[in-house]
Amino acid sequence: MTADLAAIPGVFDHHHTVAADEIDELDHVNNLHYLAWTQTAAKAHSIAVGWPFARYRELGATWVVRSHAIEYLRPARLGDAVVVRTWVAEMGKIHSLRRYEIVRPADAVVLATAETRWVFVKLAGHSLTRVPEELRAAFPVVAR
Repeated sequence: MTADLAAIPGVFDHHHTVAADEIDELDHVNNLHYLAWTQTAAKAHSIAVGWPFARYRELGATWVVRSHAIEYLRPARLGDAVVVRTWVAEMGKIHSLRRYEIVRPADAVVLATAETRWVFVKLAGHSLTRVPEELRAAFPVVAR
């Protein structure tokens, strides 16, 4: 586990235990669940810094995914405790880049790395819009 990364302000840890319904016929976590974990961690991070979806709704805009990239390094198995570590690596005028490291703390093995490019859109009409300063301030950029 990259403990140095966990200690950096702006990095958020989301904890998860692998459940039976996440296991596939190869007896490890199906790849789609890793992606779902990244989404869950991103939402939890947003809530933790004061931006639940209700606040986005009040603002009239929210983040939507433009693209994902993920690299699977090692399998996770039933009952494994995992940490989905996430941070904002870039914050542009209308986009952000969020990175992830999925780690099994029991042996400090990195199971996967990922990133998601998000764009900020108006809820009405889904057109691109600028990220407001108050939202930028909630997510310090971590250059890693």
